[in-house]
Amino acid sequence: MRWPSSGLPDRGGVKILVIGGGPGGLAVAGALKRKGIASTVLEQGSGVGTSWRGHYERLHLHTVRGLSALPGRAIPAAMGRWVARDDLVRYLEDYAGRFELEIRFDTEVSRLDPADPAQLPAGNDSRWIVRTSKGDREAATVVLATGYNRVPLLPGWPGLKEYGGELLHSARYRNAEPYRGRSVLVVGSGNSGAEIAVDLVEGGAREVLVSIRTPPNIQRREFLGIPTQVIGILGEKLPLALADGISLALQKVAVGNLSSYGIDPPRRGALSRIYDDARIPLIDAGFLKVLRAGQLAVVPAVEAFSGDEVILAGGGRLRVDAVIAATGYSRGLEPLVGHLGLLTARGLPEVNGGRPSPKAPGLYFNGYRNSPGGLLRQLRRDAEAIAVAVEGHRPSRTR
Repeated sequence: MRWPSSGLPDRGGVKILVIGGGPGGLAVAGALKRKGIASTVLEQGSGVGTSWRGHYERLHLHTVRGLSALPGRAIPAAMGRWVARDDLVRYLEDYAGRFELEIRFDTEVSRLDPADPAQLPAGNDSRWIVRTSKGDREAATVVLATGYNRVPLLPGWPGLKEYGGELLHSARYRNAEPYRGRSVLVVGSGNSGAEIAVDLVEGGAREVLVSIRTPPNIQRREFLGIPTQVIGILGEKLPLALADGISLALQKVAVGNLSSYGIDPPRRGALSRIYDDARIPLIDAGFLKVLRAGQLAVVPAVEAFSGDEVILAGGGRLRVDAVIAATGYSRGLEPLVGHLGLLTARGLPEVNGGRPSPKAPGLYFNGYRNSPGGLLRQLRRDAEAIAVAVEGHRPSRTR
């Protein structure tokens, strides 16, 4: 599907390129369009929301519908409180169509370079050269929004290359059918790992094991009818130590002590882990039920592989039919802007939202920071701040 150009002229002759056709990029393009500012979105896939289309089938948002929408367009109530993966993709398609966003699909961006004014025609105020699979593009303003979970990561486990068993990253997992009647080890205690483990149990796997290295912060999706996301938003306004203490107390009350199941209490509060480690809590969507029912078992951290065996911390060894590594993603920004000195040691942008880096005028980032209020809510707010900054009518505001 292709959406036509808006027909609006670029404000002041300035061309704006938004890199990424997922929620972050569409949010920026939509926020700009609401201000009468045209932009072009460059998307490497053949449709919007490429990464969302590839997630496992049972995925639902952990944030409520009303706090997950992009600028200017609510998610339809018919999609329910916790929006399913396929419904979110339909919403993204509808969003792009409603705002008549100009999107160039099948266009991969490989690098951004500052423009050399001496090489540009007179009167050309472009600041950036965007290297793409379909040739170079010039722009005065660029917004990078290629997605928080872009490049699957596998730890450098010793013996991994020689491992004789089946191993895949969770990015390639779709449903439990291929694992019916089989023994499966899921590595990782984030939301993907927990939900895939539940999917395997419900899908008929013979044995489901979950390897946990760091005890996770676990939260109910809602507590006493209040979405945990709302509690997180309130926590943003509190001193960090107090918010952490509340999160630990809430886990103790709502979840309980899971030590007898192999999960020790977390050592740090949820907000500290979000801010310092970019690790969001495990939002329970059935994991606790199957854990307490004995339908899955927790095992120690994976340390290495040897032949067809998995070696665990403490020296234990496992032989399983398949290993699913829910070991996270990187942002993959280094090839694009790593040479510009704009990234932290963890590969995240030094600045986000409506405040461009002094090192890179005209370059903005959206969708690269989690917050207690949820990633979608944060990227919507940052998109609106970017639109304000680009419009230039009043000072930008970010949080």
